[in-house]
Amino acid sequence: MSSELLRTRVSQEFEKSLRQMMASQEFARGVPIFRQETPASGLYLIEKGSARVLLTIDEGHNQLLEVAGPGTLLGLSECVAGGHYRVTAEAVEQTTAAFVEREAFVNFLGGRDEYCMQVVHLLSDNLHALYHKFRSVSAHPGRPRRRPLGDQLS
Repeated sequence: MSSELLRTRVSQEFEKSLRQMMASQEFARGVPIFRQETPASGLYLIEKGSARVLLTIDEGHNQLLEVAGPGTLLGLSECVAGGHYRVTAEAVEQTTAAFVEREAFVNFLGGRDEYCMQVVHLLSDNLHALYHKFRSVSAHPGRPRRRPLGDQLS
């Protein structure tokens, strides 16, 4: 499964600058990287492996939103907005993710208009992808709608 929902990839320059503040962490298969409804302490960049992005819909029942692979930022909107994580991210396999604390990230963005605009574009892309995903699901309750072949190849 591609990471079509989580198009949170930044420019190489942005990532290089961000990495100076990050510390890598290892997550074994099945271990949460962060949990829904816990305070958003920062964001994670998947370096190696992958993570399931899950939305708890009922007590004990999770909806798989996406599988995020290397180069994907997790927790971006929560890090910018503050508050709590809106989803759970769980390692699919042995996964390495670099973490940056929310306060350090927000301070990093201060005065860096180009990076702020990248974040705005990423958040906008995520919002549009979510809209299309949920529109597709609501059009065919009980089963996801297949995307046209041209969309699958991009």
